[in-house]
Amino acid sequence: MDYELLLHEILNIGKEMIKSGAETNRAEDSMYRMLESYHLEHCSVFAIQSDIQATIKPAGGHFITQIRRVHRVGMNYDRLDYLNHLSRHICKNQPSVEEIHKMYEEVMNRKPQPLYLNYLSAIMGGVGFGIYFGCDFIDSAAAVLICAVVIEYMGGLLDKRERNLVVYNLVIAFLSSAAVFLADGAGACHHPDRVVLGLNMVLISGLGVANGIRDMVDRAYLSGLLNIVNSCLGAIAIACGTGLAMIIFEGDMYEMYIAPNVAVQLISCGVASMGFALLFKASVRQSFYAGIGGLITCACYLLTQYLGGNNFAAVMAGAAFVAGYAYVMSRIHRAPATIFLTTSIMPVIPGATLFYLMHGLVQEDYGLAAQQTIALAQTCLAIAFGFLVVEIATRYLGGKKQKS
Repeated sequence: MDYELLLHEILNIGKEMIKSGAETNRAEDSMYRMLESYHLEHCSVFAIQSDIQATIKPAGGHFITQIRRVHRVGMNYDRLDYLNHLSRHICKNQPSVEEIHKMYEEVMNRKPQPLYLNYLSAIMGGVGFGIYFGCDFIDSAAAVLICAVVIEYMGGLLDKRERNLVVYNLVIAFLSSAAVFLADGAGACHHPDRVVLGLNMVLISGLGVANGIRDMVDRAYLSGLLNIVNSCLGAIAIACGTGLAMIIFEGDMYEMYIAPNVAVQLISCGVASMGFALLFKASVRQSFYAGIGGLITCACYLLTQYLGGNNFAAVMAGAAFVAGYAYVMSRIHRAPATIFLTTSIMPVIPGATLFYLMHGLVQEDYGLAAQQTIALAQTCLAIAFGFLVVEIATRYLGGKKQKS
């Protein structure tokens, strides 16, 4: 066994897991388990969003250290799913380095998602949340066109050239908001503020908040902090892009959104969550269950509020359900839990809160910014508590093993 090549291949798998949307803590654990399955005398792995470091020592051999730089992180849940299967296969069978490389190349060269699903997913996410925020039929029709032309087509072109998330979000937020304000001026849009907010949910880095909180619950504090900071930077870029469009095209955000009736909220959250799963290239079957999870998460949130709970209790109930649901779905589908967690949790993710916070700062409305800062902190804390409850339950009831 060439242990230098083995470490090289394992780090390649871990790097692509992180690039495909895996939590760094989970990717680190997968690399650790794969390497440990080869009965090493020593194994240490450390991973964050931008860097992986590992040191191993084979029985009777020398210490070997390698580093991987992760330049860009995205979402490709199809690839993550197959990389997860590959890691399980390696842990169970300890294949040769040549076999690992061959299987790795097969995963990396899988046929991409059909083009029509890319457009459909963006429309489902943007329009679904637009309806959740109170858009009517005319607003939704405008959102469909803008999602297809600006967010998916032009966003795809920009994605090939631009690696900086802040620049990408700023440009796409500006173009999509400008299109909404132009449509409003032409009478083709009734509530431009709600349409903009729904479209921005496709860009908002709220998923980073979820992953960041989850990492911090698992004591991966550096990874968690980096995820949350990245989310804030993405939200600043979106707010600045939208603010620039407001100044140039004399648009207005009017007032905070008004949620529609319960049935519409449930259906729109389910559709939007399924759209996000497809947008992140999950399989259609997994995306369907992500949509079911999003619908029930919204129901948990609304039911808790109806029974007299405040927003903190409602978010905590939704987060606890999502964490448990993702755990169960990961066992049923034999897939990473993050596929279901980061998509089904969208109804309680503070995307709108994060946006209004940055919008208040950009527009010098510090009262709004302060109000949203408190709401953001409360929501993040409630999500953390919800995750922690399920983490404790699965760890002790399921006998989850901890690394020493």
